[in-house]
Amino acid sequence: VVFLQSLADATMATKVRRPLHAGSWYSDDRDELERQLASFLASAQPGTLKTVAPSGTLKALIGPHAGYSYSGKTAAYGYVDIDPAQVTKIFLLGPSHHVYLDGCALSSATTYRTPVGDIEVDTATCAKLRESGHFQQMSLQVDEEEHSLEMHLPYIAHVMKGHPFTLVPIMVGAINAKSERLYGSLLSEYFDAPGHLFIVSSDFCHWGARFRYTFYDKSQGQIWNSIEKLDKMGMSLIEKKSAEDFREYLEEYENTICGRHPISVFLQVVNHSKTAETSEVKFVHYAQSSKCKSMSDSSVSYASAICFSSKSN
Repeated sequence: VVFLQSLADATMATKVRRPLHAGSWYSDDRDELERQLASFLASAQPGTLKTVAPSGTLKALIGPHAGYSYSGKTAAYGYVDIDPAQVTKIFLLGPSHHVYLDGCALSSATTYRTPVGDIEVDTATCAKLRESGHFQQMSLQVDEEEHSLEMHLPYIAHVMKGHPFTLVPIMVGAINAKSERLYGSLLSEYFDAPGHLFIVSSDFCHWGARFRYTFYDKSQGQIWNSIEKLDKMGMSLIEKKSAEDFREYLEEYENTICGRHPISVFLQVVNHSKTAETSEVKFVHYAQSSKCKSMSDSSVSYASAICFSSKSN
């Protein structure tokens, strides 16, 4: 697979990223998908932000990226809090599932296509980030094959419909703590800017022999109880905005959180930002694909969180 693309190619003609997972991971029928998204969002009403910080500003979401029949409902609990009139630019951070990447990579596309409408990629911001010398570039093939970014696109297009905005998609590789701090520092200025929203794509524990992960603390009761306790231990560290504690937790328990690097970069973004003190992270929904009761079972966990500033930016 060709990963890098020449900068000359990247800055030229219109390039459309096709929704390759439509028709399998979610519906490729516009009307059906619109109805499904609207139903998920309705079930998540009235959202959390209106309750916990009615005058606060939504700064970021963490949400899952499985097929919508599994995690679409959980994702809605984050997206329901978006006020599209307040958002002009979205930074979407997701892990790489198919290619090894030591660093972060930007899209070479100019348009992200979804069954519910096209999304304009912010090529100017991508170019500025590329000038830092710290970002690689995805080929269109790598971009299209990665589902962690794509699974958020229909939600984004649906919620933002009728409101002008641009998207900055970033694939986050298997990076070390030093690199997580570097990218957090580079992206923090965008987190501070009014109208900017960060969306972080991650599932939580992948449990079972097929995932080569079968941690089980029997003192918690059933296997699924143990998984929930393990996930919520990590979630509490994310809520504390502690990238260091979250990394130590991952090293100790090896929880199979596929978006651990995007989450860690996001925590560094918040901590490097001017609004670090007033930014709060709160998980608003948690679910498992199934309740594991025997060692032959398997499941994936899904969670949604919001990050908001208690002071309007």
